Parts: sequence; C-alpha cells; structure tokens
Amino acid sequence: MRIDKTNFSALTVGEQIRHFEVEGFVVLPDLLDTNHIRRLKDELADTPMKSKSYSEAQTVSVTPPQWVSPAVAELIGHPPVVEFLTALMGPDIVYTRGHFQRTNPGSPGISLHTDGQPFGSSLFGYEGSSPRLVRVLYYLDDLIPERAPFRLVPRSHLSFHADANPYGRYESHPEEITLCPKAGSAVVIPKDLFHGTHPNDCTSPRGMIQMGYRPAWAGPVQPMEEWDSALVAQMPEQARPFMKSLNTTGEQWEQEHKPKGMKNEAPGINPSRWER
Repeated sequence: MRIDKTNFSALTVGEQIRHFEVEGFVVLPDLLDTNHIRRLKDELADTPMKSKSYSEAQTVSVTPPQWVSPAVAELIGHPPVVEFLTALMGPDIVYTRGHFQRTNPGSPGISLHTDGQPFGSSLFGYEGSSPRLVRVLYYLDDLIPERAPFRLVPRSHLSFHADANPYGRYESHPEEITLCPKAGSAVVIPKDLFHGTHPNDCTSPRGMIQMGYRPAWAGPVQPMEEWDSALVAQMPEQARPFMKSLNTTGEQWEQEHKPKGMKNEAPGINPSRWER
C-alpha cells in the first residue's frame, strides 16, 4: 500500500485543476465539519441498503440518497465543491447521479475499474457514456489503511493503450496508490480513471456519498430516464441549479467550417490555466 502524502490543503485552484487533469484525482479536504457529518449520518442511518453481488458486506442505498436526506440534497450544491467544479468545467453543470455506500467490516476490496463506458453498460447505464463526467466522493469516516481506503492508478485516464479499455477491470496494479483522507474530505476523479478500494479490515463501517457531475454540453449517447419532476420540485434552493434534464446536451451534428460569432479567447483551454 503506497499512501499518497500530497498536502492538498496547500494547493491553489490552478494547482488543484492541474492535479486533477494530469494525475487523475484531487482531494478537497475539510469540506464538512463534525456536525455536518453527524447530520448526514443520522439522516442516512435507516435508509434501506442492498448488498453487492460479490459481498454481503459491501452495501449501497436502494434509493438515491438525495431523495431521502435533506442534508444530502443540500450537498449537491455545496459551495466549496461548486466553486471548484465551476473553475474546472465552467458554470453550466448537470448533476447526474447520487448514491450512498456503506462498506461494512469484512468487505473485500473493490476491483480497479472506471466509471465511464462510452457505449453504456449494465452497471452505469448511459450516464457513463457522457464524454466529460466527474465523481465527487464525500467520506463520512476517516480512511485509515484498515478501513477500505481509496486506491487508484494515477494518469490511467490519459492512456490510449488497450490496457486502458474502460470496460476492463483489474484486481490490482503495481503502480496504484492509496488515499487516506480524513472524514469530511472529498476525492474528485474523472470517469476514465481506474480506481477501487482496499478491503475493510477494520471493526467499523466506512460511509461514503458519491455524486456525479458533468458540463451541460456533455450529454449521454442515448436517452436517460429523467428525474422525477415532483422530487426535483422539493429540492433545496442550492441544489436546483444542478438538477437539469439528464439529457441536456450540446450535440450538434451539422457543423460549419466558419460559424458566425467565433470568439478569440477561451480561458478554459488556456495552457496557462494551471497558473491561477
């Protein structure tokens, strides 16, 4: 287990973006205080859970947690995360999914995998086909080495090699690293990064809330089932800007070589964007 020792608290926004884009991950520490974590845990304590096919100890919420917990719903628009995502992707952002995972003692590690399948899949539907997609993983418990810490293969999202086939899975990788952030921190990764977890050899469970976001232009390749409009109407104010149609897209088949109104600047693709 090679534990990453990067001091993420010291990074500027530009350095955070560089680390995310180049290494394939960034940690946003100290996002949730003790009271915030307690409220999230209390509201999720009795939510029905189902086990994964490979272990009874690895469980996930039956219902997306934003529909059962007001605190999770508010978390969709959590200001410090929104600030980073806006710097990374621009202001027009779509929330794509949420789930709550409880990794109980005795759970085996999650295999190294990606969350992005360009043609869709039985595990991720068509959400994973979006060309740009990130995961924000909020941890409700400290990720000590014994409690299912997060593992990943840095820069794997950049590879053009057949080994980076996003439909592939690996038991382990000789150059994987491990993240052990404190409770209240979030790990942010792109969909194409190979990632997983170590086993939970601790005596206590590890809770994690996962949320998906993408730029509005980066729609799925096939239609997805829309959010329930009645549930969206009940969402807290800070979450509503992100509860757009899951089929929002910038798809434009007909293209012109010289469209009218072309701009002469685009800060989001500046080679200097990491120097902020």
